[in-house]
Amino acid sequence: MSRIAKEKQTVERMIRFYCRRYHGTELCPECAALIEYAHHRLDRCAFGEQKPSCRQCVVHCYSPKRRAQIREVMRYSGPRILFYRPFSFIKHWLRERFF
Repeated sequence: MSRIAKEKQTVERMIRFYCRRYHGTELCPECAALIEYAHHRLDRCAFGEQKPSCRQCVVHCYSPKRRAQIREVMRYSGPRILFYRPFSFIKHWLRERFF
């Protein structure tokens, strides 16, 4: 699986987790739009397969509004997803820190 595909899978998983816990639905229209936006931005990443994690990237391609939304999602989902998907969390953490 490519790095971009893994990033898409991770961001979608975290947004869906956030939506279930925070909005109480499987996927609300606002979160669905955020997933679509994130996928679109990942498809157009200037670094391609050599991209760093979005948090470490020097080019911030999200609009300020979407960046605030994704930051909120990650703040909520990040610590909590460790207990629900520990293997995925550890892989994401290692990829962010070392690759």
